[in-house]
Amino acid sequence: MPRFRNYVAQGVIPATLLAFNDDFSIDEASTRKHLRDVAAVDGLSAITVNGHASEIHACSFEEQTRILALTMDEIGDTLPVINGVYADGSIEAAKIARMAEKGGASALLVFPPHSIGRGGGMSRPESILAHFRMIADATDLPFIAFQYPYADGYAYPLDTLVRMADEIPSFTAIKDGCYDAVKHERHIHVLQNLSRPINVLTTHSPWLMASLTMGCKGLLSGSGSIIPDLQVALWQAIQAKDLARAQAINERIYPTAQCFYSHPSADMHNRMKEGLVLLGRLPKAVVRPPLAKLPAAEIEKIAQALKDARLGRDGAMLDNLASAAE
Repeated sequence: MPRFRNYVAQGVIPATLLAFNDDFSIDEASTRKHLRDVAAVDGLSAITVNGHASEIHACSFEEQTRILALTMDEIGDTLPVINGVYADGSIEAAKIARMAEKGGASALLVFPPHSIGRGGGMSRPESILAHFRMIADATDLPFIAFQYPYADGYAYPLDTLVRMADEIPSFTAIKDGCYDAVKHERHIHVLQNLSRPINVLTTHSPWLMASLTMGCKGLLSGSGSIIPDLQVALWQAIQAKDLARAQAINERIYPTAQCFYSHPSADMHNRMKEGLVLLGRLPKAVVRPPLAKLPAAEIEKIAQALKDARLGRDGAMLDNLASAAE
């Protein structure tokens, strides 16, 4: 059962990474340390596991169960834990949802199934509603729907999201990654002003400050695995309407956003792992195939981005970050 009941998704929610050994098995000791490091930051409202940032696409159901268990053991008494639901089939998604509730998660982050791709999500709302109803029938946990970019063909139409809010009580928030500023602002205005409001959590990390100023109720971001303190500071400055402070914090975030979210985007969390190694927070940056080790030239760019953001070991400026990448 969830340790934090009636959790409402809002505020700053990092999505944590998953450490691997050289043989691609899970490095539990390093993963636990990473969870502790992130959870130690004041001002977080929850932590997400079994998401994109933890390479969920490459983890079995048994591994996902273990990841949640070690997370709950390490930080479950400190913060609510949101568990990802990544599955193409609704039956498997419901199975993961039941596992998450049994394991103590406080909410779910539901990824869109690939079966709604190629325009299916836009033209067949009944498929989307059936998927989420099956998850909702399997558990009492509230869920966050991950809104993908419209250009990718996996986005949920706003009308469908409004229907979900009306018909599925456990639908409480979206993680908005539509990557369209006009549609993003529309999501905020419509969903957060329903008779039963649906919170909009931004994951527009490349333009985080701009997104937050539109009135999001929070953020859920993989880069929170490496800069959770800066994200908290930016969120608090925006809430205080302190534009000058927000701009100053955003200037520090900017180099990391430009680096982590550069092309190809599939390597964003790969880059974050390398960053944590440079910062002395992970022993090595191993990713599971088909992801591959980044070339030395790109690691040097990561080192420079961390230096430009004034990040370093123990929070201090690390002048030799660039040489550490060699």
